[in-house]
Amino acid sequence: MTDSTINKDELLQQIEQAGTDKKLSSGAVGNLGKWMEEARYSEYVPQIAEHVEAGKWQALDDAFWTVIPFGTGGRRGRMYPIGCNVINDRTIGESAQGLAEYVKEQQPDGAQLSCAIAYDTRHKSRHFAELCAGIMVAAGFQVYFLDDYRSTPVLSFLVRRKQCSCGIMVTASHNPPSDNAVKVYWSTGGQIVPPHDKEIIDRVMNVETIEAVNFDEAVGDGHVEFCTQETDAAFIEQLKAQAFAGSRDLKLIYSPLHGVGASVVCPVLAADGFSDIEVFAPHAELSGDFPNVPGHVSNPENPAVFDAIIERGREVGADLILATDPDCDRMGCAAPRTTDPKGEWDTFTGNQLGALLADYVLEQCTSTPDHYVVTTLVTTELIRRIADSYSVKTYGNLHVGFKWIAEQVDKQGPERFLFGTEESHGYVVGTYARDKDGAVACMLMAELAARVKAEGKSLHEKLEALHWQHGYHAERTINVFMEGAEGMERMKALMQQFRENPPTSLAGIEVTAIRDYKSLTTTTKPSNEKEPLDAPDANLVILDLAEPGNYVAVRPSGTEPKVKFYIFTFVPAEQLSLMDMTKDEMDTRMDAFEKDLRAFAHVD
Repeated sequence: MTDSTINKDELLQQIEQAGTDKKLSSGAVGNLGKWMEEARYSEYVPQIAEHVEAGKWQALDDAFWTVIPFGTGGRRGRMYPIGCNVINDRTIGESAQGLAEYVKEQQPDGAQLSCAIAYDTRHKSRHFAELCAGIMVAAGFQVYFLDDYRSTPVLSFLVRRKQCSCGIMVTASHNPPSDNAVKVYWSTGGQIVPPHDKEIIDRVMNVETIEAVNFDEAVGDGHVEFCTQETDAAFIEQLKAQAFAGSRDLKLIYSPLHGVGASVVCPVLAADGFSDIEVFAPHAELSGDFPNVPGHVSNPENPAVFDAIIERGREVGADLILATDPDCDRMGCAAPRTTDPKGEWDTFTGNQLGALLADYVLEQCTSTPDHYVVTTLVTTELIRRIADSYSVKTYGNLHVGFKWIAEQVDKQGPERFLFGTEESHGYVVGTYARDKDGAVACMLMAELAARVKAEGKSLHEKLEALHWQHGYHAERTINVFMEGAEGMERMKALMQQFRENPPTSLAGIEVTAIRDYKSLTTTTKPSNEKEPLDAPDANLVILDLAEPGNYVAVRPSGTEPKVKFYIFTFVPAEQLSLMDMTKDEMDTRMDAFEKDLRAFAHVD
């Protein structure tokens, strides 16, 4: 089908009729009208016409019902060749074009413009990376390009090392194989934060023309410079500088979950003195399909991805299993519950790993009361209590997303920064990058495992010792997916309900206060007295319960179509007697919290 054979008026009438017949949402009808009539979308009209004539209304509605937003780090979503609510050449191109236009506005006349670009193993990642490079070169930028699959923290490091104006990472992190995305970085090496985020979004949403040069020609002209090997070497040196001395007697298995991790995790472990490393063969293939993992979703937050690796661990007598997500900025871990690798194994939550690593780093470091760690509002308070025991500050009044941790590092002073973490398996030390780093987390976790092994303990026993010292903390995250236009409306209504008519109790425990991070008020229950809330503006609600340290947070995800519930329980150290009984009681409590939350949200 060509432009000359397309009757736009007739197609528009069919689209309007589909809206009337409830085959298309009003948002899809409006956005399809724009794509049919505005010159900037003219190349996509034939594909739209083919969809209309084939009656692919659901596909059109999914692709056009809204404009894909910038979330916590950039634009992320399902790939589809046409549409404003999906990832394709147009939406990726708009992202790069809008970024280029804004960065140019912020630079003084005559300043050298540069952009670092990297990509992971996902489908079309290389294509999107080359597209972004061509757009940045056309806008006058020198591009530093990692010419192979590389991790997100390496991109952050490259931005800082080359003193780039900005950076682009093509990855959808741990999302399903259908998805891809761009993460946008500022000159700090951190993802964009205010005031730049809103300004960039404004430019992206108003891009008329996308201008790009041919990638191969840009390489030939020197406007795109490959710097993979030199960056790898410099990055490994920076990670080695974060290592601590100690035993390296450890047998470990590592899984890159079909992502980029082996390119950096294996070299840094070797550089740190670990020699007995097995890469889990079924997960070693570089593949955007993510075969051999449950549901083809390579997320180290999911304990099920470790099941097959644990069987291998028992078989070979491993001491530790490590895994990173496809772009290697998150780390997950499993270990034997005792010192016997043939016995029972278990995984760790992101909060538990954060606590273990925080304690390990703080114990090794020479610190003062001016040193600090950084967490977020939905990260376990166990880390704050650990930091207090070392007389180290904690900055935790931060919204969800590692970009806020990175911003806090620059705000408080990187020379006093010790450790940053969030509950979703993100960790960083040092000042070489401004994003979470799965590789450095693997290195430190291997060091800690070797240390506790030398002491005749397991990692799980080490975690239990922290609970005896600081109180028992248990957390749970619940993801409730609400996809499409209807799902978005459900999420908005649910958040409003939590703000205006929240539960009066959960698991039989009274709700005593509602912290609303959108209106920045705390409402005390049952009096309904309101007080100002000193906190960042965010679409987040926290319900405080009558038992101190027990609370629930709820927020829409910034990267996926889902609502996230965060459950927190706590038993003070002085109230602990039998640890196993306490664990069972808190598991039962969290089950009851979850049941009540699902009932309140009307989801299974």
